[in-house]
Amino acid sequence: MKIAIIGTAYPYRGGLAAFNERLAVELAKNHEVAIFTFTLQYPGFLFPGKSQYTDGPAPEGLKIVRNINSVNPLSWYSAGRQIKREGFDLAIIGFWLPFMGPALGTVGRLTGCPVISVVHNIIPHEPRPGDVAFARYYCGASDGFLSLTDSVAEDLKRFIGDKPSVVSPHPVYDHFGERTARETALGKLDLPTDKEYLLFFGLIRDYKGLDLLLEALGDERFENRNLHLLVAGEFYTERSVYDSIIEKHGLGDRVTIIAQFIPDEEVADYFNAADLLVQPYKTATQSGVTQIAYHFEKPMIVTDVGGLAEMCPDGRVGYVVDPQPAAIADAIVRYFDATDREAMQEMIRKEKRRYDWGTMADAVLQLAADVARRRERG
Repeated sequence: MKIAIIGTAYPYRGGLAAFNERLAVELAKNHEVAIFTFTLQYPGFLFPGKSQYTDGPAPEGLKIVRNINSVNPLSWYSAGRQIKREGFDLAIIGFWLPFMGPALGTVGRLTGCPVISVVHNIIPHEPRPGDVAFARYYCGASDGFLSLTDSVAEDLKRFIGDKPSVVSPHPVYDHFGERTARETALGKLDLPTDKEYLLFFGLIRDYKGLDLLLEALGDERFENRNLHLLVAGEFYTERSVYDSIIEKHGLGDRVTIIAQFIPDEEVADYFNAADLLVQPYKTATQSGVTQIAYHFEKPMIVTDVGGLAEMCPDGRVGYVVDPQPAAIADAIVRYFDATDREAMQEMIRKEKRRYDWGTMADAVLQLAADVARRRERG
């Protein structure tokens, strides 16, 4: 089968690009695959970070075509017609933001083949005018939908009518390197080995709740504890809010902030160094950071929002808590003081087996087969 994947990919950086590229690698084991991505993804005035682009090399063995400008309708028509002209049997669109609805919805309508959507989000964490209309237009271009959590599948219902929809969990991100000794990773980060390390990882936005975690660290139970927080990620919001909490609680010597996008080749160091990942999100659908933690077999604390609890069975791979500082603090204490860490480590290894890229590829292809059967029946 000849398959087109449409969405973010190299030279763009981040989890969405990694997802599309890794799915392409899996599908390419048995099919001919090409990725069609952006010449312009976000206009500069809509992008809060320092750069949209990776400094790393292009992924090996993947055909990546840049032909979609998110704000130029002429490119949408051109890209769709190119995919149709090249005779693809199936198009898979990675969708995450209603702003992309007009572009990706138009491309999808012009491919001349069945369209399957892999939906990371349908309702954004930070709403904007036009979101519902753009999402509805996009969904009109797709024949079937694969969500990564039940939470997203539920959100989708208002947009897709009776079109087929399935759920398959986000696979483990397994391309960030291997597990290494904690002491080795701490050495590479120039951090002392006599502390316990929490990790907050990824782009810093208001909804991700770093403020909740910092408030939790102000708990008096941590005052004389050798506990240290690593914050690794670029600020997509005003940093002063977080600095003021650090100052209020006197956390300056207990928090290290690496305020930059962490390139792929350095991700392993942070996860290998950490004892516990904390995702204190205020809203969420799912998180690729969770799947990095699974790869490095790290326990985690997540808040009970969106689909995070689906990906982190409470008491097995970590703890699920309310998005409140006191609840987060309680879970941190519980992990370090009252958890059988070896038993939890074994449960993480077992749970990790659920999140396989072969399973994701099979789910996409089975959904495409269902769409084909529906078309045959008229």
